Amino acid sequence: MDSSFGVLDAFALVVIAVLVFVAVFIVVELGKLPGNLARRWNHPQASAITAMSWIGVATGGLLWPIAFIWAFISPPASGGASRDNTQSQSYEAADPDIAPARGPPLRKISSEKVPRT
Repeated sequence: MDSSFGVLDAFALVVIAVLVFVAVFIVVELGKLPGNLARRWNHPQASAITAMSWIGVATGGLLWPIAFIWAFISPPASGGASRDNTQSQSYEAADPDIAPARGPPLRKISSEKVPRT
């Protein structure tokens, strides 16, 4: 039996190394994804989402889907916290029964083309 290390063996080793590198890269990017999304959208619990994501990756993906979903869910505003009020305003605008009284609507944009000078 020939025990020499040939060209095909070297090629196979390179292919395996590239596959391992790609797999590690994908796992790291998926581990960072929920935390990055939470930070991008200014989630108040972004650091907890990041920690849960990495713990999920370390446990074989058990907690990662929960962290991913958590990044999309905004917690309800607590009474003492000073948060941006845009989300509660959007809920009010969606339900006309609780929407505050507003002034006249904005002026309608004309469909006529304005001649350029």
